[in-house]
Amino acid sequence: MSGVRDTLQRLRARLGPGPRSFLAWWGQALATWLPARWRVLLGLTGDRLLFQRQDDQIEMTWLEGSQRHMLARLPATVTPDELRAVLGTRLTDLPRWWLVPSGMALRRRLLMPAAAAERLQDVLKFELDRQTPFTANEACFDARVIGVRTDGQLDVELAAVPMAAFAGGLAQLGALADGMAGADVEDADGVPLGVNLLPESARVTAQAPQRGLHRALAAVAVVAIVFAAWAMLDNRRAAADAFAAQVDGRADAARQVAAQRQQLVDLVAGTTVLNQTSARRPTALEVMDDVTRRLPDNTYLEKLAIEGDRLTLIGFSPEASGLVARLQGSSLWRNPALSGALQPDPRTRMDRFTLTAELLGKQDPSAATAGGANAAGRD
Repeated sequence: MSGVRDTLQRLRARLGPGPRSFLAWWGQALATWLPARWRVLLGLTGDRLLFQRQDDQIEMTWLEGSQRHMLARLPATVTPDELRAVLGTRLTDLPRWWLVPSGMALRRRLLMPAAAAERLQDVLKFELDRQTPFTANEACFDARVIGVRTDGQLDVELAAVPMAAFAGGLAQLGALADGMAGADVEDADGVPLGVNLLPESARVTAQAPQRGLHRALAAVAVVAIVFAAWAMLDNRRAAADAFAAQVDGRADAARQVAAQRQQLVDLVAGTTVLNQTSARRPTALEVMDDVTRRLPDNTYLEKLAIEGDRLTLIGFSPEASGLVARLQGSSLWRNPALSGALQPDPRTRMDRFTLTAELLGKQDPSAATAGGANAAGRD
């Protein structure tokens, strides 16, 4: 028993002293504008104590918002009275939950109609035997709504534990098992899912002392703050509304003018680019005519493609290696070259070739002159 007492004394020292009086607590709450501890006492937060069996000890953690704080590892023989004595008023009013290990629970993702949100538990009773190996009378189960899809359906996650395994795991908490307000499931990251597998008949609802008085005082404080803010802002509300209406009227006119101007700029820019592109590039008819005149009669084209400034020729020819020289010197393209190796075709007894060239603009005489000079130099 001395080991239990020593562990609880260390936990008391870690938690620190509680408030000495209600007046001291009330003064601190007013000074710090609704601190976290006041919100806990008023039941406005989801803070709770989580208990989980680890080997021969009970691990106790404090879930504060979304953060878990390790408090202590308690002996398995600890009693509720001993725990209450060491926690004091700082954490003793928090609800106590059993954190079910992740490997014990069976989890399933389901799609439910939006109408099932109000009676999710009743719907799950009929879906449980289809989604799990258990019936509603053989398992402890609950679900959480993860989100709402664009089609209105609910994205739901179901968690279920067989009753026998659930009872055995809860019994490992010893004397603390009878004071649980719920049983949540631990995910892979050690964060509670947000479900409660504990049957409603076994849940213990802990009420903080003087919670009614706390709520009344909090309501008075909130009303006072709201009234002060309303009184301070009321004299500016009419002027702000008039100014907002004036700004909205002018903003609408400015947006219309800006939209019309942008449309005009886009139209002029598009027309200019289209005209420049059309004037700069040779037509497809001109390209095909020049290609036809330059290729020998025993050459057959399988494909002629113009993609941007690139000309591609694919076909068969018995003198494919000499086609590059025949395409040199054109005023419509430059740099003709074979793309890849020649491929003999046993059917036609010709070589299959792929030729590429860079198209020149019709208004690019310097490039055309340079291409012709290069062709002459190579000849």
